[in-house]
Amino acid sequence: MSVSVRRLIPHLFLAFALAAAVPAPLWAMPDGATAPRSAWLAVAARQARATDRLTVWVYFTDKGAETSADASPVSPRAASRRTRRGTASVSRAFEDRALAPAYVAGVRALVSRVRHTTRWLNAVSVEATPSQIDALAALPFVARLDVVRRARRVEEPVVSLPAERSGVGARGASDDAPLDYGPGLDQVRQIRVPELHARGLHGEGVVVAVFDSGFPNLSHEAFASMTIAGERDFVRGVDTVRESSDAHGTNTLSALGGFAPGRLIGPAYAATFLLAVTEDVASETPIEEDHWTAAAEWAEALGADVISSSLGYAAFDQPYTSYTDRDMDGQTAVTTRAAALAAERGVVVVNSAGNEGFDTDRNTLVAPADGVRVLTAGAVTRAGTRAAFSSVGPSADGRIKPDVVAMGVNVTVARHFEHVYGVASGTSFSCPLTSGVVALVLQAHPDYTVDQVLEAVRGTASQTGAPDRLLGWGLLDAVAAVDAVLTPPVVPR
Repeated sequence: MSVSVRRLIPHLFLAFALAAAVPAPLWAMPDGATAPRSAWLAVAARQARATDRLTVWVYFTDKGAETSADASPVSPRAASRRTRRGTASVSRAFEDRALAPAYVAGVRALVSRVRHTTRWLNAVSVEATPSQIDALAALPFVARLDVVRRARRVEEPVVSLPAERSGVGARGASDDAPLDYGPGLDQVRQIRVPELHARGLHGEGVVVAVFDSGFPNLSHEAFASMTIAGERDFVRGVDTVRESSDAHGTNTLSALGGFAPGRLIGPAYAATFLLAVTEDVASETPIEEDHWTAAAEWAEALGADVISSSLGYAAFDQPYTSYTDRDMDGQTAVTTRAAALAAERGVVVVNSAGNEGFDTDRNTLVAPADGVRVLTAGAVTRAGTRAAFSSVGPSADGRIKPDVVAMGVNVTVARHFEHVYGVASGTSFSCPLTSGVVALVLQAHPDYTVDQVLEAVRGTASQTGAPDRLLGWGLLDAVAAVDAVLTPPVVPR
């Protein structure tokens, strides 16, 4: 008997024992059959050593009879948002039900580690060896198996501002702005945010969730007045983001909601924030889709109105566990599917387009920027021309992407160090500026649905009459978006 077979037998015995102890699923694999595995998982398992741990999605056949009445525990604020902005769906009640505890226990007994559970996808992500994957496939309540995709983020270095540009009073712009935006004025003036600030719109009453790699310097003066209602590090599994080391989240959060007069003022500085670490910069493959999906469920349940995600999933990382341009079709990538489920519940998801540049033959988008109801942010320069790095569409199924653009070159941000500011470039920074505008639109129109927000923002941008694959509907116009007269929704008779 081969070593690999001997190694597999104990797992199979355990799988059969667990199957006998677990209630029969509402739909199960035929006797003797095993759950199908994706082609990517088959390749990864063949290339892996016997002791290698692969990150795997385990999708269940159903949710078990014992969870039939167990709805998702959402906050009163989330329930209210769902009522006001959510989209009716026959599948939502099923998606919100908890996973079958016996199914999760059965999987947990077989694998090296359970990473995340997701009600919306009826799945768990795990770390498992090739033999453990074989055992999982034999469980009668497992519908299919796939790899958890991973990708590397293009680095976006932050350069410190010269002392004369980072100090108090370094206004460097017209005196007609209602606040002293310092060197950060151009990035908000370009999209007409100061005019909304002058009207009294600063994000009050809106909850924005920010997904990123780390927030190690929340003691920075730019966050001194910020309201942070929740934190979760999904990589380390702890309820704080302040022990993270990478400062990319610090940078993006400050562009969105920082408030330091004379230095930097973000569009939605008076909003309430939820902060989530979803990227592991210590790993060779730092961006992992199951962290993002778990964060989306967490933020939605806490009542988020907006998700601002300066992350993306596209670039290949061996052994071939990521997506291609053909997968950017609005329904394939796990994060794109999770973003769609968040939007269905009334959350506006804003995502960076990506920093993959232009290609004449294909899109260069990153998931979930390909989502049908995701507001995808490309980047332009201070002069309004497209940044060379900004990813382009269309999506694989022919839709216009990106949706809109904002400044993404030399954007003023807070740095890792106390009282220090810098400039950074990338669609990671046009994304929070766009998210800030969305927060102001929702403050002005709290009953807008996700589709109405998209209509208001796209329909008032600079090239709304002729959108294209480079700039989408064009440069954001925050004032016009707030003042837009929308087409009344069609009510079926």
